[in-house]
Amino acid sequence: MNVDPERKRPRAYGIAPGALPVGRLNTITDVAGVRVGQVTQIEGDDIRTGATAILPHAGNLLQDRVPAGIAVANGHGKLIGATQILELGEIETPIVLTNTLAVPRAAEAILDWTLSRPGSDKAVSINPVVGETNDSRLNAIHKRTLTVKAIREAIDRASDGPLAEGCVGAGTGTVAMGWKAGIGTSSRSLPEHLGGHTVGVLVQSNVPGSLRVLGVPIGALLGRSDLATAPGNAGGKGSIMIVVATDAPLSDRNLTRMARRTFVGLARAGATFSNGSGDYAIAYSTAESVRRTRERRAAEATVRELPNERVSPLFEAVIEATEEAITNSLFAATTMTGRDGRIVEALPVGRTLDLLRDHTALGTDPIA
Repeated sequence: MNVDPERKRPRAYGIAPGALPVGRLNTITDVAGVRVGQVTQIEGDDIRTGATAILPHAGNLLQDRVPAGIAVANGHGKLIGATQILELGEIETPIVLTNTLAVPRAAEAILDWTLSRPGSDKAVSINPVVGETNDSRLNAIHKRTLTVKAIREAIDRASDGPLAEGCVGAGTGTVAMGWKAGIGTSSRSLPEHLGGHTVGVLVQSNVPGSLRVLGVPIGALLGRSDLATAPGNAGGKGSIMIVVATDAPLSDRNLTRMARRTFVGLARAGATFSNGSGDYAIAYSTAESVRRTRERRAAEATVRELPNERVSPLFEAVIEATEEAITNSLFAATTMTGRDGRIVEALPVGRTLDLLRDHTALGTDPIA
């Protein structure tokens, strides 16, 4: 799954946040029907960017919409389509993540793709969902090299298999907590007595803070974080997009509650939620029983969904998966040189493992 086969996923070293079991691939695509596609642009000395597309299910998204919720911890960012999701509680297109200045083109790519679907050619209203983080530290973002065609390729490539992490797709040029970061993903598979549902998370990590792994202050111990020290500029800049998928039949209200819980995992990983950060989470359900089909949107409908009293295990699952997805994004990323000769180093895995052993934080039974 990693771009660099020499950099293993954290679980291979015994880094396993939380107590719940992971899904088969430990990715967002462990949720049945979810597909992800990515395009990566690494060109010349200064193009380091890309796009990542998440398709909620394999059918016609415009006709069979999924219930969804959004949460915002700090809103210094751009999230196209957010107000309609907040108002209607549903998603009707792929979700595309990219860089800040490529957001309009990503929306165009979604429109082109959606209108090409059977039965959608006469649609007069489409709500594209596009999130972003700013990769200008390494990428010549002002050149706007990502075209509508390139971003559409990410949608067209979407599959339900293993995912590449780190310096790929929308995470190609991103930086988190002072280290090279990127795309990360993780999942949790609840045991039957807790509902038996699956929760998957994908993150585009570009967030300020000081890294913590299994509660150990790795950033502080290694003397590395991107927190600014100049008076009047404390807190750093950066953003994160968190996408959550689950097969649990949830209302948009409980999906919003689930999206909020991702920020607990983000805090555990060391994020600071600074003035300059954009911290967004989108959560949706793939369950057929709550899907907003054309028939259900046209008349009264009976919907089977989980009550409030049964959502707590899902909250724990999304917290654990978010923390692990962020950790995965850092372990997978490699050192990168970008615009103006800037170099952002990869997290030193060996030193990190030594510190975790010193704090007796590593598990004793690593999982490949």
